[in-house]
Order: sequence, then structure tokens, then C-alpha cells
Amino acid sequence: MFYLVIVAIIFIVLFKILNVNNSAEKSIFYCKNQKFLDEFLKRAPELELPYVPTRFWGFSGHIQTIIQGVISRLHCPLVNGHRVSLRLTDGATVTYDLYHAIESHPEPGDFTLAICPGIGNNSESVYIRRVVYNAQLNGYRVCVLNHIGTLATVPVTSPRIFMYGNTADYAAMIKDVVRRFPTTRIVSIGFSMGGNLITKYLGEPRVKPSNVVAGLSVCQGYDAKKTMKLLLEWKGFRRLYIYAMTENLKSIIRRWNSALFTEEVKKKLGITERQVYSSATLLELDDIYTRRLAGFNNLSDFYNAMSCKPHLPNIKVPMVFINSLDDPVVPAELLEVVRDASLNNPNMIFVEQKFGGHLGFYEGGFFYSNPLTWQDRMVIHIANALVADEGKPNIETWEESKAEEGTDLALGVTVHRVESSESEEFPLKKKWGSKAVAPRLANIDCFHTGISSDEASSVDTSAPSTPGHNTPHNTPTLSRRLVQGLNIFPN
Repeated sequence: MFYLVIVAIIFIVLFKILNVNNSAEKSIFYCKNQKFLDEFLKRAPELELPYVPTRFWGFSGHIQTIIQGVISRLHCPLVNGHRVSLRLTDGATVTYDLYHAIESHPEPGDFTLAICPGIGNNSESVYIRRVVYNAQLNGYRVCVLNHIGTLATVPVTSPRIFMYGNTADYAAMIKDVVRRFPTTRIVSIGFSMGGNLITKYLGEPRVKPSNVVAGLSVCQGYDAKKTMKLLLEWKGFRRLYIYAMTENLKSIIRRWNSALFTEEVKKKLGITERQVYSSATLLELDDIYTRRLAGFNNLSDFYNAMSCKPHLPNIKVPMVFINSLDDPVVPAELLEVVRDASLNNPNMIFVEQKFGGHLGFYEGGFFYSNPLTWQDRMVIHIANALVADEGKPNIETWEESKAEEGTDLALGVTVHRVESSESEEFPLKKKWGSKAVAPRLANIDCFHTGISSDEASSVDTSAPSTPGHNTPHNTPTLSRRLVQGLNIFPN
């Protein structure tokens, strides 16, 4: 009798937890413009093939997610890049890592993948390094934003770290990349929280370089308010995931306690470190600390301002979204937002996969998966499809600046041009106009720390950071070049 019970338990584990009775399935595509979708799939036929998860454990979204965050660290490619440091007007030090292509790109031209990692992640995260290495081998330059506070070697120089929907840091990276490589074509790529950030960036009414020609979001949640509410439920063990995310974020805050909790900040926000560190969930942490730092009176307004959902209809470049139905961090209930957006916007495609977990998508093999995941491969295939025919010169020239410095009227700060310490390696071929004024963003104007600004100020050489330089002004650009045939936490 005892042995029968053991066998029964094993079968329950195999069929209920590991879901080994499932089989590989093709992705489902949502797109308003059939012509666009057909042309896109013609250029990326790999997307139409069934995704085959690792046989023994790959059909479990939980195991895919856990392996992605923990076990995958044992097998990580080594990538060598160049770290760039920027100083924003609020005093924050933003860094990104720059990696050059190893092989030639199949299309003529210069192409860059601008990657925004998930919450608490940076260029040293395993899944980011895999994507970077694969992109280099396929002819892409890659730049990866390091979320403020996530690197122990880069000091926090202002009373803030990264935030769910603050696109200023990402915008600063994009501007600097375009300054260095004026003719490059950029595909914005975001993972999890980073997907929300790049989607929001592409849809915001800010001035963006015409170099940004497309976007790709993987495993994001789209609606911060609804996401947080669902993560408080025990269904699918979501409460355990939000606990892990909360502890990870608090550990980052603790690391930079002295910079984040100055007497002035504590007095201004009316908080203490003890209140912040006692938070049991992200909602409590955001209510006590984050939304106050951002200048919002309540959580509802804060989450609405942080979400990309309101900005989806305003995206003008081709955009692809990927989510899995068994993602324990981004429940399937959240995907109605992107389904509706893709069925109402002619330049969007939503790729819905049944399996893959949160940023997992391991494939092949019975117990040991392939070195590259389905996600790693699809990022390149999708990028190739999005930049097809984009190699032809079509860059708008930047206005020649007659002055060495200009005043940003929207923010009331002076932006100075200073030469980068890396200027010899990356010579400036064109100057940026200093007369352009970026519009202030709706719902973000009340940020106490000025992090709604995407401009960079002159470098403070006394700061204990790596050599930096400013990001010059952007020139307003109204045109967007579309693909031919045109009509989503701790990881």
C-alpha cells in the first residue's frame, strides 16, 4: 500500500506540476493588419514553428521561471563591453554597457539593439548576457541600460533608484547612442519591467530620435495597478513571487541607504528607513516610499502613471509583444490589454505562447535544455524582420548648434555640452541642436527629484563614479519609417 501511495504521488507531480502530458504548440498571433503580419512572418518564419520546451520540466511555467532566475547562472556566456556613465539633471548617475558586433549583419547598414532589463536587473543578468552574445554574433551592436542602484560598483549619486515607469534613464541612453552613432538604426527591446519602460517610452509625447525604428517587449504586465492586485493573490503561488520581488528591491535600497535616506529626503517625504524596510509587499513599499518620492498622492495615480497601457495607441513604429500563458508573474488576465491593442493598431503584433514561464522559454532536450532559449533566438529573428530594408540612409540631419550651451525652458535648467572621455574612440560626426525643448510628460511632472527630465547636465567630476559625459539636446523628429507592407521583476 505504501508503494502505491509513492507511485501515486510521483504521477501527481509529473502530470499536475510538471505537465509532462502536454505537447509543443505553435504561437498565436494577434494583429489588425494581415498584410503587415504576413510580411513580418515571411521575414521571420521561425516564429511560426512550434515551440518545443525541454521535455521533463519545460511545460511548467514555475520551473521555467525559477531555472531562469537561479540555475541558469551556471551556464552564462562571457561578454566584454564598454561601460558609459551619464549624469542627469537630478544628479543621478546612469550607466549603460556598450557591446560591438562580432559578425556582419545580413542587411546593409548599422543596427543597434537598445535593451532595458527587468526589475532589479542590469547588463550582468544571465538572460541579458545570453541575448547580448547572440546579438553580437548576428551583427548587432548592443547597449544595455543598468538600472540605477542595481550595480554594486556604481554609486547612487541622487536620492533615487530606478522606477517602474520612469523612462528618463532609458531616453538618456538612447540619446547618447545616437550621438555616438548618428546613422544607426535602433530597435528598443525590453524584458518584464523593461518591456513596460520601452513601450511607454515609444508611446510618450516626448521627442525621440528617428533612429528608433521598432520595438520588442517580452513578458511585461502592461497595467501596473492590476498586476499588483493579482500578485497579492495566492493563486498560482503569486504571493511568493511578490515576496521575492519585494525583498530584492529592499536589498537594493538598503545597499544605498545613506544616499537615499538623507535627512532632507526623510523630512520632505515624511518617512523613516524603518517604515520602508518593514514593508511586506511591493504595494506597501510603493505606498510608503516610491509614490511619495515620485510626487503622487495615492497609489492608483502612481500606478496609472507608471503603466504603458495609456500610451499603447500612440506608438508609431512597428512593435512586437511576446507573453506566455503560464507566466506566474504576469497572469493571463493581464494579456487582454495587449490583445486589444494589437487588434486595434495596424503596426502591432502580439505573439502569445502557451508555455515558457517568465523570461524562461527553455527549449530542446529531455532534461538538459539547449544553450540558447527560444526567447534568445526569437529576439534576433524578430529584430531582423523589423529592420529589413532599414539599412538605406534615411537619417534626418541634426540642427547645427550655434551656441555651446542652451536652456531647457520646460525644466528651467541649463544643459552644458562637455566632451566625453571616450570621444577619441567614438568621434562626434554631427552636433545636436540646443534649441529643441522636450515636452514635459503627463502625470510625471510632479516628480520631486526631477527624474521626469531626460536631459543630462554637465559632469560633476567630484562624484565618485566612472568618467561620464552629458547627453546633448534632442532635435524634434516627426517622421517614422515603418516596415514595408505596414497598413513583462526579479529575474
